[in-house]
Amino acid sequence: MLEIWLPLVGGLVLLIAGGELLVRGAVQVATGLGVSPLVIGLTLVGFGTSTPELVTSVQAALSDAPGIAYGNIVGSNIANILLIAGIAALLSPIIVASSALKRDGLVMFAVAVAFAAAAAVMPMGRAVGAVFVAALVGYIFLAFRQERAATPDHGAVYDKSLALQEVDPALAPPAPPQTSLLVSALIAIAGLVLVVFGGKFLVDGAVSLARGFGISETVIGLTIVAVGTSMPELVTSIVAGLKKQGDVAFGNIVGSNIYNILGIGGFTALIAPGVVPAEIVSFDNLVMIGVSLALVAFAWTGLRIARWEGAVLLAGYVVYVWAIWP
Repeated sequence: MLEIWLPLVGGLVLLIAGGELLVRGAVQVATGLGVSPLVIGLTLVGFGTSTPELVTSVQAALSDAPGIAYGNIVGSNIANILLIAGIAALLSPIIVASSALKRDGLVMFAVAVAFAAAAAVMPMGRAVGAVFVAALVGYIFLAFRQERAATPDHGAVYDKSLALQEVDPALAPPAPPQTSLLVSALIAIAGLVLVVFGGKFLVDGAVSLARGFGISETVIGLTIVAVGTSMPELVTSIVAGLKKQGDVAFGNIVGSNIYNILGIGGFTALIAPGVVPAEIVSFDNLVMIGVSLALVAFAWTGLRIARWEGAVLLAGYVVYVWAIWP
């Protein structure tokens, strides 16, 4: 029992700690090199909380465990909306005032549909991966242009970065950093090493858990691995909720879901092309589209996501896990 749970839990701890160090070191290096704080926020910090998902999905795909690789992506998106948005709304009703966030909600829904459609008709090959990554680059570029406007209308990428900086002010791009570039680079490299080993342990533990209990790797990927790698989003959204920053909590969730599909799905397909398991294509992708649409509908009605709606989202997550658990 211990030999299954130890790598699983240890891998998660290494992933999250390594991701934190990697982002912190990278932010310090970029600041030292004179990169603009806005670019750092939209790229390095914004992508920071998605590092655990990225490494885990790539490691799983390379280990020939596509159920964990793609279950992690789809399961993280479902958990972000039902579990994390549900908890954040229960703590403090989420008010979506920004028109940019409404637009980003539509982008999140569109990429969920694009992923589901691609997975249903073809393997996730390098061409699909390249298109997804290119779309992410384009999306970040548009977000950058929008934030540089005379009166910026903050979107999901900006809010995802802000949420992480609220939790850890050290990630906010400061004036020239106190540490040398070499030390900052070493911090980033140490974080990368921890993330890589953490991903390997987590995948190995998840595969062992699936085999030991006779549960499919896909179910483990959709639940335990997905929720585990979404812990940074959970913490950042809860902090935003407690600070009554509903827009930030919403933007963090929407931004994470866009990153998960375009960035993590794209890089996974580029590095380790493969087929999305049939059970994900026929059920979980449809759930992801449905809950994405529900979240967009909440945002577009101009109403806040009230506490009772947060409770409905949370209850939805319980029903979803019950439905897929054997």
